[in-house]
This record gives sequence, structure tokens and C-alpha cells, in this order.
Amino acid sequence: MFGKQRFLGFAICMVAGITCTLLSLIVFSNPIKFGITFTLGNLLSLGSTAFIIGPKQQVLLMLVMLHPARLYATAIYLASIIFVLFSALYVHNKLLTLLAIILEIGVYARGGKKPYNSIMFSPYCCCHNLEFCPETYL
Repeated sequence: MFGKQRFLGFAICMVAGITCTLLSLIVFSNPIKFGITFTLGNLLSLGSTAFIIGPKQQVLLMLVMLHPARLYATAIYLASIIFVLFSALYVHNKLLTLLAIILEIGVYARGGKKPYNSIMFSPYCCCHNLEFCPETYL
């Protein structure tokens, strides 16, 4: 993909993610709809970075997220996403979905925000190859 196409894909995916996240506030009173739209917004926002850095670097970045220093935060964040979708789509329990949403937002708001956050917006990520020592970004 060319630079313009990558940026366009990133922008579309990121705007869709932000839109889903903002639309989730409209259905906040219904935890099941809120959980689905909020989680979809998070997944779209995370996926948008693949357009900027490419699929190979995205896989390398995911491997960095499995580094022991970040493993717990990444695992809890991914588990919270799965928990929200499971409780909203399969169980259909509003209380359980609400608890899962609180967990997801709590992990999201915690220090590192999204698991990729501290790496994705660094100048190194956008300008160089990501074959690096994971300790660089811990």
C-alpha cells in the first residue's frame, strides 16, 4: 500500500472506532448495547494502526505486548474485551455486562491505557523498522 492509502485506511478505521465509542455513550443506559459498541470502537481503534505500520510490524508489536513486563496488562485488557462480548452477546445479562464494561474501562484508564499506547505514538515506531529489543519501550 502507498502512503496515501495507508493513511486513508488508518483514518477511516480510527474515525469509525471513535464514532462507535462516542455512539456507545448514547446507549449507555443499556449495558449490552453499550458494551458491544464501546468494545467495537476499541477494536477498530487498535486495528487502525495496522494500516500505518503494516501487518508485519503489527505482529512484531503484538509480540512486544507479550513481553513479561506488559503481559498482565495485555492479558487483562484482552480478557476484558472477550468478557464484555461474551456477557453481552451470549449471556445477555445486563449486570454481568456492566461489570465487564467497568473492568474494560478500568484497564483502559489505567496507566498504559491501551496496551499499544506507549509504543504506537513514538517517533521510532513510525520512522524505523520495529525489529528492536522489547526492553526499549517498557
